[in-house]
Amino acid sequence: MSRCVLIALAVLPVASPILPTVAHSQAGGRSAAVHASAPKEGAQFAFLVGLWEVTATPKVSSLAAKIHGAPKFHGTWKAWRAFDGFGIEDELRIADRSGNPSALSHALRSFDASRGRWTQTMLDVYRGRFTTAEGSWTNGTMTLTSAGTDAEEKPMLTRSRFYDITPATFKYQTDRSLDGGRSWETAILRIDAKRVAATAPR
Repeated sequence: MSRCVLIALAVLPVASPILPTVAHSQAGGRSAAVHASAPKEGAQFAFLVGLWEVTATPKVSSLAAKIHGAPKFHGTWKAWRAFDGFGIEDELRIADRSGNPSALSHALRSFDASRGRWTQTMLDVYRGRFTTAEGSWTNGTMTLTSAGTDAEEKPMLTRSRFYDITPATFKYQTDRSLDGGRSWETAILRIDAKRVAATAPR
């Protein structure tokens, strides 16, 4: 197989989404309008940009936890502006009290102007899982909902909220539903964040 063919095959997955638009334009047709300027809603996640220290508290039901209290984990949350103002990119690292890595997630969050909603793709690095979510900003709270499965591979909805947001702090809570959203188990994870710096290193 020639080098040119190999190169063409390598770029095909990346180029495929834009080829129809380019071909249509070259043929003299009119392509769909592209929203190249970021909408003002693209700044709704700007509060997360920077470096944060976090304390994470998962919900536990064991007897030991009821006696001694829920365990607390510590870590960092870093975020950067991305996508020409349409959204952000962020990374959350959590370790146990001994400093052993417990969770690492990397998220891409972008505002879909045509639908008026946020879309999110998140990678759970240590478990090799991608999840997607959608959400919106209402009354100072960012709420995102995603569909997935629990540890037993049963359908599960997850609802995550950023709230009590100030320039120096914010809170985050995750709830889950195992019955399609009819009822929710609240605060399966709570995170308290305190700002360390206005910008974060890569």
